[in-house]
Amino acid sequence: MKIRTKRSTILALARCACWTLFGLALACARPAMAVGHWVALANTAPDSVELMLLLSDGTVMAANNPSDITGATGSKWYRLTPDNHGSYVNGTWEMRAQAGYSRLFYSSEVLQDGRVFVAGGEYGTGTATAEIYSLLGDSWTTLPASGQTFRDSNSKVLPNGRVLVAPVSPTTGNGTVIYDPVANSWSAGPSSGATQDEASWVKLPDGSILTVDHDSTSSERYIPSSNQWIADGTVPVALYATLSGYIGETGPAFLLPDGRAFFLGGSGHTAYYTPSGNSSPGTWTTGPDIPNGLVAADAPGAMMANGKILCAVAPAPYVDSGGNAQFPTPTSFFEFDPVANAFTQVASPTGGLTDDIASYVATMLDLPDGTVLYSHVEQGNLFYSGFGSQLYVYVPDGAPVASGKPIITGISLNSDGSYHLTGLGLNGISEGAAYGDDAQMNSNYPLVRLADSSGVYYAFTYDWTSTGVMTGNAPVSTEFRLPAFLAAGSYELSVVANGISSDPISFNGPVYVDFNYSGFEFGTALFPFSTMAQGVASVPVGGEIVLEGAGSSSETMTISKPMTITAINGPSTIGN
Repeated sequence: MKIRTKRSTILALARCACWTLFGLALACARPAMAVGHWVALANTAPDSVELMLLLSDGTVMAANNPSDITGATGSKWYRLTPDNHGSYVNGTWEMRAQAGYSRLFYSSEVLQDGRVFVAGGEYGTGTATAEIYSLLGDSWTTLPASGQTFRDSNSKVLPNGRVLVAPVSPTTGNGTVIYDPVANSWSAGPSSGATQDEASWVKLPDGSILTVDHDSTSSERYIPSSNQWIADGTVPVALYATLSGYIGETGPAFLLPDGRAFFLGGSGHTAYYTPSGNSSPGTWTTGPDIPNGLVAADAPGAMMANGKILCAVAPAPYVDSGGNAQFPTPTSFFEFDPVANAFTQVASPTGGLTDDIASYVATMLDLPDGTVLYSHVEQGNLFYSGFGSQLYVYVPDGAPVASGKPIITGISLNSDGSYHLTGLGLNGISEGAAYGDDAQMNSNYPLVRLADSSGVYYAFTYDWTSTGVMTGNAPVSTEFRLPAFLAAGSYELSVVANGISSDPISFNGPVYVDFNYSGFEFGTALFPFSTMAQGVASVPVGGEIVLEGAGSSSETMTISKPMTITAINGPSTIGN
């Protein structure tokens, strides 16, 4: 856990100036390398936002931290929707339902059914609680008590859809708990070999979860099939920052496109992990130190579509003469290229080489368009309630990693009007952006995107069969529902995972008919036609008519173009 204090404005300005000059000198000394660039969102959020989660309908859900997090009745949440061209830079914000409890630095996951799970908080009124948000109902539900206090709690969605959470100060030593979204109940999980406070977890291709034990060079893995933690290899360098009297800090960790894991250390060191491919321990090797003596002690990062890692780093934390842990400014930004095994400094989102913030008050999120969404505090405000309302996206250079491209193998209509999509690699090759125990924003699940000459639209995906990464040639699937306002017509449909898109396939948006409907009639699911004649006239050649509801119509017509007619609420009869 952390105690953070605001630094002197004069010292901060002096430090910022020194680091800026130092960074400029380094920039002049090294050769130019291809990197991405920042773009400010055209519309600011309604309030400051911190944690950002990608929902399975392509929108972003962002949390607001109240000015008095400990006394607030509940955290506010906002939603960013891309514009009709799929642009998040030009997206619009709206307020969503307020949660029942306030929380900051907590567990967060998007579940297989598309709902959002949150638990605990280092600060706030929700430390011993968990809640679930329903996108379809725009509502929060408080979960049954777990008997735990969640602080700095890591979490992962398991292959069976349950959520593994590692509370800090658990009721059982080094214990974990597991939440079952179907049964809406908690159960005890296995104990790890050491506390998972301030640790970072990485999901590997075999479904296991890799961690480096706190203030240690020992690693271990959680094995879902046996529901056990097993000891793994020894890290050749210390990754945790040393803070006398405080628990050490480390940075984010990622699964790389080549199958290795990469850990950014709060010590400034980095390390690679190569899985053995079986139950044996993997192999750890030393990576390059973060440049300029900077560290990733509580800091965000993002695996970009091009296979490089965007990361925010800062000077090493320390304990001042008063015994307070300090997290210095400014924050610098780097791209790490695992192929070149090298860091390259990039500009800050606000101009120059650094931002006058501490790295722990910044967050990132992978977006479906291949960019990275970034949030940080207002300039000069290091209190945890000061996250800013001006967000940015980072646009990487180069092409997406070829091995990360999903493949669509088939689409079929379900009996309830939803669709079933099968394919390969629908979850992507990484979990996306990362932070560590303070925030999880994993996005290794499929999104369905449709495009035509008039715009870009996202379906709502749910019940994806895999929660893994790098699933290879194993068939996986997802269900999806079309947007209620989607017009009938021909679309290019693609699956996106962490910003990498499949090749598009042709998809005919259906025409909807409901004989009992009255009102605006556009042939969409929300505003269907009320006669078969309207549906037949509107459906394209080879298209589909979906009959909603019950009832009948005594229409007589000749159908002279090929089409599919499907009733989604029971059997239907055409003709006498």
